[in-house]
Amino acid sequence: MGQQFSSPNNEHHQDLTYSFAEYFKKFKTGNKIIPQEIITSIESSMTNGNIQGANSAISDALKEIDSTPLNIAVTGEPGSGKSSFINTLRGIGHEEEGAAQVGVVETTMERYPYKHPNMPNVVFWDLPGIGTINFPPKTYLEKMKFYEYDFFIIVSAIRFKKNDIDLAKAISMMKKEFYFVTTKMDSYLRNEEICKPQTFDREKVLQDIRLNCVKKFKENGIQEPPIFLISNINFCDYDFPILMDKIISDLPVYKRHNFMLSLLNIIDSAIEKKRQFLKQKIWREAFAADLLSIIPSLTLLLDNDLENLKKSMKLYRTVFGVDDTSLQNLARDWEMPVDQVEAMMKSPNVFKPTDEETIHERLSRYFREFCLANGYLVAKNLYLREIFYLKFYFLDIVTEDSKTLLNEICLRNKLISN
Repeated sequence: MGQQFSSPNNEHHQDLTYSFAEYFKKFKTGNKIIPQEIITSIESSMTNGNIQGANSAISDALKEIDSTPLNIAVTGEPGSGKSSFINTLRGIGHEEEGAAQVGVVETTMERYPYKHPNMPNVVFWDLPGIGTINFPPKTYLEKMKFYEYDFFIIVSAIRFKKNDIDLAKAISMMKKEFYFVTTKMDSYLRNEEICKPQTFDREKVLQDIRLNCVKKFKENGIQEPPIFLISNINFCDYDFPILMDKIISDLPVYKRHNFMLSLLNIIDSAIEKKRQFLKQKIWREAFAADLLSIIPSLTLLLDNDLENLKKSMKLYRTVFGVDDTSLQNLARDWEMPVDQVEAMMKSPNVFKPTDEETIHERLSRYFREFCLANGYLVAKNLYLREIFYLKFYFLDIVTEDSKTLLNEICLRNKLISN
């Protein structure tokens, strides 16, 4: 198969290059997880018949994506909601093992790392608030080893203090990105509604808070402050999705992938972005594995292929929060048997044997269903092996499971709030 893929046949190379180039044109610049210069280099290698060089470039890009660390600094005064914010981003309950302590008076003067449970390359660094350490902003950043972070999130309950603004200015001077985040909008709005039941206007209150922040920042020399009003309790509301989109667009391409996959499935668009990121990864794996061929191989799955598929399904379920552990936690919270939660979705049963069909028969059926719905993903005289079509199919299954679960969670939260 390697010889077929590396054939010097010009028509084959042209089709291969066209397939690769056309696929990546589908993605907007901010959603790509491989630099455009690398894509251009790969296309050039393919056009010139240097398939080995193209494979090598793709493999190197995949390794770079998988190994690239992402370090996020989160700082704020005690009581700002910083620990709750870190726990929520990591998808960890406040009482779970390894959670950042909530509601505890900050006494440490040191930074502390919290790894994402499913994406170990993503680390959230809990930095003590600058007001708790008697250092000027620049000295504070040096002590906290600011060069190690990709960006800073400065957290406040509602109002930002002079120390926060001075810190942001110092970060900006050192050419790092920063974001101002308020974390307790739900509590503030609730208190406003209680105090002013006749005149309360939710949107006006939010607008006033934002305008007051902008005014204060401009008075202190920050012309376009990146302010995001959120709630640590309800991440589906307010500015959280906008904050995540902004961070993704600001990150270098190699760091976007891990950050995107670490995010909570709080809205449909976040789930869909994860699918698009992983689709790119599957496509590049197909090229890097030297598995594009002129001759179709549609029905042969080897034992190692099956293990590869199981590994991929496990990754997708974990990334989308529908893995066994997540479903068990939901079943406990909802006080229902876990098999009832699993019954809402399809992915938990993909590799479970039944009397009706074997695993291989089921996978062959999935393959036929995918091809009927999507056709082939490459040019007419090129083929992906069945294993890669199945990965795309698995990704679609898990995406739909994730959306089903999100709808159920939102419905339950709505019932509780009413």
